[in-house]
Amino acid sequence: MLKLDRVSKTYRVGAFGRGTLQAVRDVSFELKPGQVMSLIGESGSGKSTIGRMVLRLLRPTEGTITFDGQDITGLRGGGLKEYYRHAQGVFQDPFSTYNPIFRADRVFAMIRQSYFPGVKDDEWGDRVVESVRSVNLNPDLVLGRYPHQLSGGQLQRLLVARALLLDIKLLVADEIISMLDASTRIDVLNLLADLKERGLAIMFITHDLSLGNYLSDQAVILHKGRIVERGGTERVFGDPRHPYTRTLLASVPRLGVRWEDLPVPETGAHECDAPLEQVEDDHFVACFDDADVHHGRKSEPV
Repeated sequence: MLKLDRVSKTYRVGAFGRGTLQAVRDVSFELKPGQVMSLIGESGSGKSTIGRMVLRLLRPTEGTITFDGQDITGLRGGGLKEYYRHAQGVFQDPFSTYNPIFRADRVFAMIRQSYFPGVKDDEWGDRVVESVRSVNLNPDLVLGRYPHQLSGGQLQRLLVARALLLDIKLLVADEIISMLDASTRIDVLNLLADLKERGLAIMFITHDLSLGNYLSDQAVILHKGRIVERGGTERVFGDPRHPYTRTLLASVPRLGVRWEDLPVPETGAHECDAPLEQVEDDHFVACFDDADVHHGRKSEPV
């Protein structure tokens, strides 16, 4: 359904744009219907930039992004509007998406105005109620309320309900639970799992490895704008090959273990700037160098 082929993004920085910053470098992967792919990496790894390029909020500097076989990088006007009928995004801060002076369900009215202007009021009201119920919300408790009257989890699920009013095939979920409390996170995660069962493709962007492991079929590990490891989630988490992936897994907090006692993975690194190399059926690892992994602790490598 979705294919990225050697996608890169370079920003102009500094005075008068004289400098450059390469945020994403030669990223390639495919996402299939009914599949959840987690893009995992630290802040600044390029994962959100990839999500914004998929949603056409940014244009790639190099490479192509195709959706159902169509190159979306050059879409404009009606073609771009039609693409948004099938691809939608939900972002990190739910409160920033809503205008506090309007009721939260105004996001549904905007969809109606853009895509369904001919639908009658009664029919539209039924569609909205059905969509809200499909994300495990009670319409009587959330419709007609202002954003400050709802929780972050409710606002996020309303945005998913808004997307479901369209003929959506792809959902880009960019850190959508990082600002939610623990009791609410599981509800949103289970909602995404339910959408997966309906055949929706989900790009799940996160810095939390446990969340990626909980939800995804495929895992993409990003570091400094490039993919360092990619494959089935069980393989990437169960047998990490790249030292950066090992560092991430070793750094996950565990009960009964203090920070200074965590082991430092050895790199065994060498200079290389080649593309991903296949190590098993669907398990790919990038070449790396010693500068790829930095660790602040002084302890013996495992």
